[in-house]
Amino acid sequence: MESTVKHIDRVHPTPAQEQAAFAWLSLLHDRPSAGDQLTFSHWLRADPAHAEAYAQAQVVWELSEGPARTLADEEALALQGYLNAMDRPRRPQLLRWSGALAMAACLLLMISLGTGWQPQRWINDLGADYVSAPGEIRTVTLVDKTQVTLDADSAIAVNFSHGERHVQLRRGAGFFSVTHTGEPFVVEAKKGQVRVLGTQFEVRLQDHGAQVTVLSGRVGVTKDRGAAQQILTAGQQVAYGDGAAEKLHAVDSEAQLAWRQGWLTYYKSTLGDVVADLRRYYPGRIVLLNDELAARKVSGSFPSKDPHAVLSSLQGVMGFEQHRILGQLIILR
Repeated sequence: MESTVKHIDRVHPTPAQEQAAFAWLSLLHDRPSAGDQLTFSHWLRADPAHAEAYAQAQVVWELSEGPARTLADEEALALQGYLNAMDRPRRPQLLRWSGALAMAACLLLMISLGTGWQPQRWINDLGADYVSAPGEIRTVTLVDKTQVTLDADSAIAVNFSHGERHVQLRRGAGFFSVTHTGEPFVVEAKKGQVRVLGTQFEVRLQDHGAQVTVLSGRVGVTKDRGAAQQILTAGQQVAYGDGAAEKLHAVDSEAQLAWRQGWLTYYKSTLGDVVADLRRYYPGRIVLLNDELAARKVSGSFPSKDPHAVLSSLQGVMGFEQHRILGQLIILR
């Protein structure tokens, strides 16, 4: 007897159905009423795509529980700071989300709103004069004709007064081609300063400080107020943070600064650092869950305009998993 196999096409939920699934997942983890549970049962049976969307949501929840909790706490704190900066009444309830709701809110934040809901970015932008969007490299000319090229997702504030030219790097990185006017030119980044003695250099914020790379000329770098100044010349780099500064060292500054031409170049960098850079070029969120994977070393040059292609290339070499949700959230493990 000839046997036949019935082919069943897998259903593919729409973005709206996937978002609804996360909303249900959030509600069901926060003591739902009997009515809520009944309504959910009806929703789940109404369309096979609903069941598929909910199953996917549960997988993402399990993968992301720890990082999502951390990110939700950070977003709540940042939002509180934003409200305070806007002189609105304090809202301490923002800091007391239940654990399950915080995770769901964070996941919904990441996948449904992309970069639109990021209070820390709003705080940085409140006092900024020039901002670049995720994925955008922007060059601006200051009033003294100095040119600043902002890396993707960066922000600076400018204050030219009292005989000095001050620029505060509030987010990301900037490449400075300084015009000589006779007035000091100082870039502030975290607690340190870069005082211009030459012309072309980059300042890049890091987790606990900043990194300075000189393409031409000279700059003087201080790790904090009152500290001794280190003089950097062309092809040299130094990083500082937490009240300490590294010893300056030689680098291939052209390669280090190739982001201006759309390339990210690495030599024995960690995957965590590569992913951190790619986040600035991706209009959603990229979450790396595996600490051991994050510490693995990467070398190569990658096009910054296509984070998906970069991750796919790295996946082929390093063998990690990618989970993409709603076109906005990428989970790596």
